[in-house]
Amino acid sequence: MTEDLNSVKSDRSYHHGALRPALIAAAEAVLAERGTHGFSLRETARRAGVSPAAPAHHFRDAAGLLTAVAAGAFRDLGDSLEAAEGAGGRDSRIRAQGVAYVRFALANRARFDLMWRAALLKRDDLDYAAAAARAFLLLDRAVRGGTGAAEAPGGPETAPSIACWAMVHGFATLALDGEFGTAPGAAEAAVEGLLPAVLDHLAV
Repeated sequence: MTEDLNSVKSDRSYHHGALRPALIAAAEAVLAERGTHGFSLRETARRAGVSPAAPAHHFRDAAGLLTAVAAGAFRDLGDSLEAAEGAGGRDSRIRAQGVAYVRFALANRARFDLMWRAALLKRDDLDYAAAAARAFLLLDRAVRGGTGAAEAPGGPETAPSIACWAMVHGFATLALDGEFGTAPGAAEAAVEGLLPAVLDHLAV
């Protein structure tokens, strides 16, 4: 009983609006240590220093919290892709965005894995959908040019962008799985030396 009262008190110690980011940060820490299979809403609440019921006030359930984490990951990926947009002509932009994509995956393994776990997420969530769409728009803009809204992935005009995405995502997966070596720096060396040559096959 005393522990429950202390948890409630801890819940109330957060300033208005501070609990949501605290829970997202705690969820990211749990994912980084345990992966999606070991994720626990109760453990997330414990690490945030709040009662087990507290996450429901902001996210309703585990899927809601994980979706918020994935949306933030897509926003950060989009920021990385956007920062690579100014890298000269089309081929240079594709290479720069490809490198940015794989580096993001390597630096954010747990979050990157979560982004594609459809069964764990509420993919109709507006924040998630907007963040994912922006990331694809930035990639599509680098591949096909233009500044307007892109078609959804799978649209008839997006085949070149899908080809680029598939190539880069596959490279990221291989790097994460240690296929380019498991020694320290092996994955980064592949990003620097091999990935640009791979992406040159799209320079047509």
